[in-house]
Amino acid sequence: MTVPDKAESALTLTSAVAEGVPVVRVSGILDATTRQQFTDSLAEITDDHGPDLVLDLAGVTFMDSRALGLIVHHWQRTMAAQGHFALVGVQYSNSKVMWVTGLAQRLPLYDTLEEALAAFRG
Repeated sequence: MTVPDKAESALTLTSAVAEGVPVVRVSGILDATTRQQFTDSLAEITDDHGPDLVLDLAGVTFMDSRALGLIVHHWQRTMAAQGHFALVGVQYSNSKVMWVTGLAQRLPLYDTLEEALAAFRG
């Protein structure tokens, strides 16, 4: 019997394209144990599809400051490339670090994917 590595099973990332924009649904824990998986997946998606990115964080059960740093990095990278970036489904109880740092007031947060895509269309 093979027991899965906790770090690998702690985070699930799925991607799809909606209106030409990559949407990454994140489920599980975003912390030091899943950082590399998160980084690699986002890099691959942006390499394949360009700078536009929506991160659906509704399934995140915990986020630490390192994960938030990666999200900020991708937001800044997208803005520098004149792209669109959005976070949807962010739940305060699982992502308190966004509010503690003040980034919840700066990052583009939307309740739904539809709202984020409408903002992209401008």
